[in-house]
Formats: sequence, structure tokens, C-alpha cells
Amino acid sequence: MNLLKTLATMSSMTMLSRITGLIRDMLFAKLIGASAYSDAYYIAFRIPNLLRRVFAEGAFSQAFVPILAEYKNQQGHDATKSLVNSVATILTWCLLITSFIGVVAAPLFVYALASGFVSNPEKFNVTVVMTRIMFPYIGMISLVALAGGILNTWHEFKIPAFSPVLLNVSSIGCAFLLAPQLAQPVYAFAIAVVIGGVLQLAIQIPALIKIGMLPKISLKPIAAFQDPAVKRILKNMGPAIFAVSASQISILINSNIASQLATGSVSWLYCADRLMEFPTALLGVTLGTVLLPSLSKANSVGDHEEYSSLLDWGLRLTFLLALPAAVGLATLSVPLTTVLFHYGKFDGLAVIQTSHALVAYGIGLIGLILVKILAPGFYAKQNIKTPVKIAIGVLVATQIMNSIFVPSLAHVGLALSVGLGACLNAGFLFALLKRHGIYKPQPGWLFFFIKQTGALLLMAAVALYLNSQFDWVALQKHYYLRALYLTGVLSACMFVYFVSLFAMGFRFADFRRISK
Repeated sequence: MNLLKTLATMSSMTMLSRITGLIRDMLFAKLIGASAYSDAYYIAFRIPNLLRRVFAEGAFSQAFVPILAEYKNQQGHDATKSLVNSVATILTWCLLITSFIGVVAAPLFVYALASGFVSNPEKFNVTVVMTRIMFPYIGMISLVALAGGILNTWHEFKIPAFSPVLLNVSSIGCAFLLAPQLAQPVYAFAIAVVIGGVLQLAIQIPALIKIGMLPKISLKPIAAFQDPAVKRILKNMGPAIFAVSASQISILINSNIASQLATGSVSWLYCADRLMEFPTALLGVTLGTVLLPSLSKANSVGDHEEYSSLLDWGLRLTFLLALPAAVGLATLSVPLTTVLFHYGKFDGLAVIQTSHALVAYGIGLIGLILVKILAPGFYAKQNIKTPVKIAIGVLVATQIMNSIFVPSLAHVGLALSVGLGACLNAGFLFALLKRHGIYKPQPGWLFFFIKQTGALLLMAAVALYLNSQFDWVALQKHYYLRALYLTGVLSACMFVYFVSLFAMGFRFADFRRISK
């Protein structure tokens, strides 16, 4: 399998997802703005969104895919299908119970995530209602993660990568068709989340049938628990949820802290987080998803050289593409925020506050992406303890940083703590992969960084100069022209960066990779 070609295909699907997601967010910003209602929606959506990140992009896949790959490569079709059936049965029953509890206990969840809302009863109640509407999405997106893990193991990456587009399409459709019919338009976006979950799950079914792995849900979940492989998955999954989701747990804690700051703080952080997610998903999530099945296969056949080589390839691509993204977020935070969100009720103050949070997130972007590349290096070997120990330390360190940064930087301090915490996480993962002999860097890294640093400095200079030529906030009424200007600035930055790399000897062929 050509990993670079697969990565490009998945990235194009992810790009489509992010573009439609940004259209959704632009519509939301225009209709709702950065207000008490937007704060309520973002908190209500935190729970299913956290589960999406944990399951679809994290712990479930990390625990499930290595064992599924082991069965596929060593046990044959029948044993693998039996494993899929057992996992699907347990997951379905657990999710039914979880969804019921979530709907009933929604006020407790809202209080845990946003205790500051209690002082505003209307805001608190609206959040509870939307939490109840959206909670069933957790069940659907978890089953989507199961289907995606199966399809990825069979090297079917397109459908899982495309499915998030349907959530965004649902939101866009409800914004135009349903929102005008409601007294409070924000509820249309909550309903859209559930519709999107149904669509995401439905699109996976034909692909699962094609490979003969459509799960059969049993009415006897106790029997499914007896499967030895299921016990291994569950044993690995519990710690993996915490290890992979350390930054997400920090974001949840930060949401509670933000709910006690100025009105709009939750929304400013959310919008900055959405912009930061663009490169994170486009590169980190996508590359981690492509790497995990190949790493699992290399581990199952004992090919340690291939394992290390795959990690090296992933790290080089990460630095090649993530560092310019971080520079772009830091130098172009205001134009990015204005073009994507500065409409309707999203005013100039919201632009400034969001752009400040975006700069803070950008500082830690490389760490946020590297964690998604380095963590599979442990999980493909079913090593859970090491990432858990690191995650515990990082979570504590993040909260210590919050106590230092928040009093003076407010919501910006929250974003900075998450980013720096992710860098600590990535640093420890990298160091221990080397110490354990799992990863051995290939030659050429020093010259790689020297050349890339030169290209990044040139790009940053171009970005800062071009940014200073426009008053982005004043261009609010000329949104098409403003978008055109930003497109030109981004194109110029990309041109300077990649031409500089080419002049210093970088070639596309150097990053091609065929998985054994």
C-alpha cells in the first residue's frame, strides 16, 4: 500500500470535512454570534464532541485496531468476524445504557462542565435541553468509530474519512431550513447533530457488507464478554481513554473555568479550537489513522525495522507540514478569524479575543499533532502503561499552568496551557520510544531541521508583511474581497515555503512510502 497516496486521499476527504465544518461555523457565528446561547451550545456539544475525539480519533481505535489486525493476519475470517460481533454487541448495549443515563442526568453533566452557568438560569436550562437532544449522538458516533476501525484495518480509508462531512452538511441544511422556523435558532444546530450521526452511521453499512464484516448485534451481551480478545480490548481501552485524551480532559476542565470568565469566553475558545483543529485533523488524525494498521501489522509479524521506519516517515511528514501550519496560525490569526467568523453577531471584540486564543493554540500545535503520531507507536504494541503515566503527569502540569496563566491571560491562558501540555506529552512519548528501542531515528534529521528553519523564517516574514497591508476588521462588509485577500496571502506563504524547500534539496519523491 502506498502510504503517501493513501494519506493524500484521506487528507482530501478530511479537507472537505473541515471546509464544510467551517461553513457550518460561519453560519453559526452569523446567526448566533458569541453570546450566552452560543456558549450554551458549545458546552452542550462538548460531551459528544469529546467522545468523537476519544473514540473516533483515539482510545477505542488504539485498543481495537491492533487486536483486530492481529486476528485478521493470524486467526482468519471466521475468528475475526466473531470478534467484531462480540465487540459490536458490548458496545451497543453499553451505549444504550450510557445514552439513557446521559439524558436523565444532563443537569449534572452541565454543572460539571460549566458550573459558572448556574448564575444564569436561562443559560443553564438551554444548555441542559441541548445536551439532552445531542446525547444520543454519542452512541451513533461510537458505532461509527467501530465501523471505521474495521474498514481502516481492511485499508478502506475513504468512507470513514468522508463521514464527518455528513454532520456538517446536516448542520448547514438545518441552518437554512429549520433555524428560521424556530423561536430560538440555536436548537436547529442541536437537532442537526443527531441527524448527522444517523447519516454517518448509515454510510458505513454498505462498505462493511462489501468486506463481509457487518456486525451482528446479539441479545446476550454477557456471552460476548467471555471472548478473550474482547477482554484484552477492554483492558487496554480503559487506560487508553485517559492517555490519548489528556488534552481533551484539559479542554473539558478549561470549559468549566471559561464558563466562570467573561461572557463569550467559551465561544472564543471554541472558535479558536475549530481553527486549530483544521491542521490537527488534516495531518495528525489522518496520518495517525493511516499509520496504526501498518504499525499493527509490522508488530504482529515482528518486523521491528519496518516499525521504526514507519514512525520516522510519519515524524518527518509531521514536521514538514505542521510547523508551517503553526507559523500560519501565529502570524495570520486575525485574518483567519475575520474571514471565517466575523459576520452578523460575531463582532470585532470577538475577533480579537478569538485571535489571541488562536495564537496560544498555535504555540502548541506541533505537540497536539505529534501526540497523534507518537501514541500509536505504543498502542500498536499494546503498551498502555507508558502513555498513561505520561498523561497523568501532563494533566497535572496543564492545571498548574492554568493557575499561572489564567489570572493574567484569562481565556488565552487556558489555550496556552493545553498547547504547552501537548508539547510535554509529545516530548515524553518521543523520549521513551527512543529509550525503549522502539524508534531509531534515521540519518539526516539535523540537515532536515536546518533547511526547514530557513524556509519557515522566510514564510513568517512574508506572512507578517502581507498581514500588515490590510485592515481585516474594517473589511467586514466586503467579505468576498476579504476572503480573496486571505487566499492570496496563504497562497503566497505556501509558495515561498515550498519553493524554499525545493531550492534547498527537498523532493516529493523523498516522502513516498510503500507499506509492506
